[in-house]
Amino acid sequence: MPRWSYLAVDPTGKERRGAIDAASLPAAREQLTTRRWHVLRLEEGAAKARTSTPGSFSLPSRTPKLRARELALFTRQFSSLMIVSPLEEALRTISRQTEKAKARAILTNVHQGVVEGQPLAEAMRREPASFPPIYRAMVSAGESSGSLPRIAERLADMLEKQAAARSKIFAAMAYPVVLSLMAIGVVMLLMISVVPRVVEQFDNAARQLPLLTRAVIWLSQFLSAWWWALALVAALAMLGFLRAMAVPAFKYRFDAFLLRLPFIGRLIRDTHAAALARTLATMIDARLPLVDGLKLSSRTVSNAVQRQALERITEKVRAGTSLSTALREAGTFPPLLVYLAASGESAGRLGDMLERAADYLEREFSQFTAAAMALLEPLIIIVMGVIVALIILAILLPILQLQDLTGL
Repeated sequence: MPRWSYLAVDPTGKERRGAIDAASLPAAREQLTTRRWHVLRLEEGAAKARTSTPGSFSLPSRTPKLRARELALFTRQFSSLMIVSPLEEALRTISRQTEKAKARAILTNVHQGVVEGQPLAEAMRREPASFPPIYRAMVSAGESSGSLPRIAERLADMLEKQAAARSKIFAAMAYPVVLSLMAIGVVMLLMISVVPRVVEQFDNAARQLPLLTRAVIWLSQFLSAWWWALALVAALAMLGFLRAMAVPAFKYRFDAFLLRLPFIGRLIRDTHAAALARTLATMIDARLPLVDGLKLSSRTVSNAVQRQALERITEKVRAGTSLSTALREAGTFPPLLVYLAASGESAGRLGDMLERAADYLEREFSQFTAAAMALLEPLIIIVMGVIVALIILAILLPILQLQDLTGL
């Protein structure tokens, strides 16, 4: 839909600048006249919507983005201030007390849109990278129903729980990843720097060296001579993989492969299912249509298989199929979500049951990751110990052979 920048004067004589979405120029003019504004200029183009008067705030061409935790914090502060303050004052207060300059610039731009007379959801369209469509849809529903403070509180709860889930994933994966990198680094250091200096002592040995020692020496020499080629191949392989992931067909096959993996597939499935259930529960509480909620939720799913499944579910629900039936036929979501969705539909409490499904899936995910990481950490240590033991054994075997020959 085209975007129209405008310059108008409100009934109090105050100048208003901004941008609105409308199908045509008459439709855009009609939106402004319904606000009882006198239109001075109206032209197509979103870029001109940021034209500001001298002394007013303006953003650079490259707009920063609110991180997930910053968006959750803003939503929580906004939901609290909306109880005691008008919308414009709440936004001004939050933008002024924000410490980070980038976040303050984003919130100031949204506040400027509200001051110009735009609805909050429309003002947030100025920063689409920070306020995704699903967020703006809930805000718009809250504005139209007069329940914006309650919707903002539900949004804050949802964002905080999603941020907590992501933190658990990073916390669970951080230690094994760091431990694995350290193990690889130690082994590479032994093979490239230590082993060559030790095995120099065996160059003039009369007897043939043990097979393990010869294998370690060959691997050490290979790594010392060609480590740069291996690093280059790894970098090219990573670049090629990233480029291939940009191809929809390859990404779909890769995501399908991930879902088939024994542990990782379950992790991905349950994580996306919990996020979907919580998002739908929040949107149902905001009185948004279920079809719109499914359509917006599908954009937030990174797995291509589940995203296409959600698109098919959306079409089936639009055609009259129940949500639980569509989820069951998709086959890519956990049975618990299907069962609780069916229970919620039959009892007329779909939002509550979806919220319970999200809580259960997140608890199950936390327990599953805790158990998996508890097994993975000692496994990494054992593998590292075995590799280091083999290297030490490869060095000791020739020494023991020399001792046997000299009779010591």
